[in-house]
Amino acid sequence: MSDSRAVTPDLDTLIALFYPRPEDLGQFEEVASQDLARDYRMLLAHDSHMTVTVERFHNDKVDVRVLESRLDGDHYSRKILLTRQGDGQVVQFGIMRLDFRCVNPAVRREIESRGTPLGRILIEHNVLREVHLTRLYRITPGPDLVKLFGMQPGQFTYGRTAIIHFDGEPAVELIEIVTPVA
Repeated sequence: MSDSRAVTPDLDTLIALFYPRPEDLGQFEEVASQDLARDYRMLLAHDSHMTVTVERFHNDKVDVRVLESRLDGDHYSRKILLTRQGDGQVVQFGIMRLDFRCVNPAVRREIESRGTPLGRILIEHNVLREVHLTRLYRITPGPDLVKLFGMQPGQFTYGRTAIIHFDGEPAVELIEIVTPVA
């Protein structure tokens, strides 16, 4: 493995993958888990896959909608929405960057097919993984997030950065932002 892979997700670097102007996504203020309301704490303050967590919270399976993707050498990045299968409601926005050197060809093909959430792929392929929450954020959404979530300007929501290790190696860096909880 190369030493060039980040061990801790850098918020600015991940945002810059798809947003030349970070404010188009939003303004991020780091917060502690005890500062989150109960529902946001359940959704974000854990070391589990968000796919599983949002499905449990919303009592519905989710689908992935890939908005943009890019390949930079061995690193595959994508900007996504997770939507409930039952009604198509958006429940999460995310940006991920994955090091393809950490997955086998079958997992890579399924990820590149863009049809299944990453968490479900890793679970179904029994990839030995550990999810690590790194930071929590209160987010004042920018114009793109307002549009994607159908929010009113001035509303806020919460998100996190996390990293997933495969067999002890850092493999996936994530920004995960949940839709506002009523």
